Amino acid sequence: MSNPGTPSPRLGDPWSAAGADISRSRGTSPRREYTQSNGTPKTVSWAPAISSNQNMNGPSSSWSGRSDFFGRHYRRLSDSLPRFQRSGRGRDYAEKEKLGRGRWVPANGSLRGNLLSMCGRILRRLRLRFVIVLAFLFAIFLFYVTPLHHLYRSAGYLGGGSKFVIILAANQGGGVMEWKGPREWAIERDSIKNKRKYVKKWGYNLEIVDMTTKKRYAHEWRESWEKVDEIRNAMRKYPKAEWFWWLDLHTFIMEPSYSLQSHIFNHLKEVTYRNINEYNPLNITHPFPAPHIDELSGSLEGDGKPESINLIVPQDCGGFNLGSFFVRRSDWSDRLLDIWWDPAGYEQKHMEWEHKEQDALEYLYKNQAWIRPHTAFIPQRMINSFPPGACSDAPNGSMIHYVEHDRDFVVNMAGCEWGRDCWGEMYRYRELSNHLNRTWWEKFKDALSERWKLIKKARQKS
Repeated sequence: MSNPGTPSPRLGDPWSAAGADISRSRGTSPRREYTQSNGTPKTVSWAPAISSNQNMNGPSSSWSGRSDFFGRHYRRLSDSLPRFQRSGRGRDYAEKEKLGRGRWVPANGSLRGNLLSMCGRILRRLRLRFVIVLAFLFAIFLFYVTPLHHLYRSAGYLGGGSKFVIILAANQGGGVMEWKGPREWAIERDSIKNKRKYVKKWGYNLEIVDMTTKKRYAHEWRESWEKVDEIRNAMRKYPKAEWFWWLDLHTFIMEPSYSLQSHIFNHLKEVTYRNINEYNPLNITHPFPAPHIDELSGSLEGDGKPESINLIVPQDCGGFNLGSFFVRRSDWSDRLLDIWWDPAGYEQKHMEWEHKEQDALEYLYKNQAWIRPHTAFIPQRMINSFPPGACSDAPNGSMIHYVEHDRDFVVNMAGCEWGRDCWGEMYRYRELSNHLNRTWWEKFKDALSERWKLIKKARQKS
């Protein structure tokens, strides 16, 4: 009984099985030349290997049977054992590696080649970790360097920045007054730069309004009365915004790392109060002293819900302060702004209202009961801290003046144009803000500089 040959890698050319006559094979053994790592060619042939194997094993059939039995038994054992590989790539390339093929070998064992080979082996072993780290770094770069960071924070359904608009008064003293000098321009430049940096970080909108002193309206001259009108214009310009934050020119945001959401609006009920009796420098009677008003208007705290707050105002030593305050878009706000801007009220009372819109709002709060349930007050130092020169004789200065240790949010140099140095105060607080908000690298460099100064002083003394 003839023993047919097993399939050969070459078509139509079977390998000769054990005991078959190789000389009668229909084809020749497949041959192929390969190049070794040293560059010399090497010929691989199966026929000599098979002959050598037959000569070593011999033709004994009894031993062949026993060998087949033990071979099958050992194969079962070896197949049941776990297999290990040095490399995670391919299981069938052992011969290729032995023949010097498949891996790059540095020519002449050069230092550059050895380094590249070592780096390649390390990257192959750690390629998954390397890809993860690289993807993480790329994501950080994509989020913080590209506009994606700004888009995320400004989106109303993500960061919520588009819900807030900062309205900044600018060009005060320009127009017909023409008294602006280099210091005034420097104050305006620093104030605008400060607000632009803040809105860029958090995705808010910034509306810079021109407060030039000029006659805007044919029937009257309302110099410094433009706040109400500019707020209404901003509401029309930003129809999707919810809160509008008015800031005077002489304000400076000391802590740009505070977002409005985390600082105020995420816990609005906790940081505001509606009962003006908690701090009442104007001695306003509250609740409203009239028996005919509704229960809501006559209550101390309104309905107690933060959703019903439409106006947030700080109070200084003299009463309401509109250098920094918030207005919410609502029907109530539209009604308030219309009455606040009423020309009839202006004509009758503007000579009595020394602080213009501020005194007008105080008058409305005292005499209009419907305003109180939707008006909330906020501690002054949360959005409107004063420098020591403002309200200097106030007995409760700790509630009014800026405290560096507490990292107050905003400083308002209110009244600095009346006997104080506006530019000096702006410069001082700008440098203090830069110092307090240094990066870790800037702090490290400053620490080294201070250390070096101490060493130089010690050498000079010795």
